[in-house]
Amino acid sequence: MAYHIPWEALIGGLMLGISAVTLLLINGKIAGISGIFAGLFSSDTPDKNWRIVFIVSMVFAGSSVAFLNVGFPDYSQHSGTGTTPFIAIAAGLLVGIGTKLANGCTSGHGICGIGRFSTRSMIATCTFMASAALTVFLRLHVIGG
Repeated sequence: MAYHIPWEALIGGLMLGISAVTLLLINGKIAGISGIFAGLFSSDTPDKNWRIVFIVSMVFAGSSVAFLNVGFPDYSQHSGTGTTPFIAIAAGLLVGIGTKLANGCTSGHGICGIGRFSTRSMIATCTFMASAALTVFLRLHVIGG
């Protein structure tokens, strides 16, 4: 079996790591997306400007992929039925609830928290990964795939 290096994932991971370290070194802030986003709507957050720039830049970077003719992967072929707007909204709400319960999102805990050797982030990331493994197992072997 030939091994293929996933260059896009490697470059993307490097860019995430560099941006997280840069934000921490320059602003002293952690690049947890849920915390950055929540700070936009908090009345006691004085530093909204960099948060706005961060969120707008993130949306711009993701949207620019389509304009560069790279395109987005079609995951509907893998799920069998595709994703309906209802499922997308429900998934977004569940992610938001999980983010609130876990005091942060996967990017904050997984990339930034583990990089700072945060015990809470290590436990949260292990919980995320165990939940994901259980979900895949149930989807493929119990519910049917």
